[in-house]
Amino acid sequence: MDQLYLMRVFVAVAEEQGFAAAARRLQLSAPAVTRAIARLEQELGVKLLNRTTRHVRSTDAGRGYLDDARRILAEVDQANEAVLGINSTPRGQLNITAPVLFGQKFVLPCITDYLDTYPETSVNAQFLDRVVNLMEEGFDIGVRIGRLPDSSMQARRVGQVRFHWLASPRYLQQHGPPKTPADLKKHSTIASTSSSLTHDWQFYSKGQAQTLRLNSRLQVSTNQAAIDAARRDLGIIHVLSYQVADELADGSLHRLLQDYEPEPMPVQIVFREGRHASSKVRCFIELLAEQLQNNPCLHS
Repeated sequence: MDQLYLMRVFVAVAEEQGFAAAARRLQLSAPAVTRAIARLEQELGVKLLNRTTRHVRSTDAGRGYLDDARRILAEVDQANEAVLGINSTPRGQLNITAPVLFGQKFVLPCITDYLDTYPETSVNAQFLDRVVNLMEEGFDIGVRIGRLPDSSMQARRVGQVRFHWLASPRYLQQHGPPKTPADLKKHSTIASTSSSLTHDWQFYSKGQAQTLRLNSRLQVSTNQAAIDAARRDLGIIHVLSYQVADELADGSLHRLLQDYEPEPMPVQIVFREGRHASSKVRCFIELLAEQLQNNPCLHS
């Protein structure tokens, strides 16, 4: 069998963590996928996948081979596109990740436009409230808020956001607004466990960043749940500006302690490929960048 074909099958099985899912993705039969993996392991003389009745996971050797296979296949695709020219039609699957609420509010509308414009493409979108390693987890494009921990990634800045403290008008009428961050200890606060800042709320005082640790009365698993609880007058939340753009616009939440807000953080599109990015990656980045740069919610 063709080596590149075997690599593509292996990458699909490893990323989908299953033979049946990989078969659907590749539009092959399950037996064909099984034969390809067996042939590849036989040719290499090493076990690439651990199989159980419920899971398929890469071995240590398989994880290393997966990174190399992804890189090789990407280079082959780029070479093919170079022959076709820079204006070749985007085709194939695009893997995208973004924070949960950001993905739902801003990335998903762009994905629908992209799929409508380029019918030969498909998209796998994973919205996750954690830092994703694009290379290790097989994503082509990600959206990150804040500084980039991985300098090997290409990045395009498209906006900025900042943290806000907010509460409902009724809560503020009953309890009064805090005048300093220290006053928050006298208030009911709501935290989301999806954030790395669940207990530590950062603020600026006299030009210096400081951290306030709070024991929140309510902890929830998503930012949207925290926002909903604040709208129900339960207390004060600490969330990013884009997450509450609608609530600020309709007056259901009021912004607090503006003089103590931390510095804004950049919103960036990150991607693995450089100037020779495939047309499917390049076209999505251009579409997403245009939409985000023109969105007033991302320029606080």
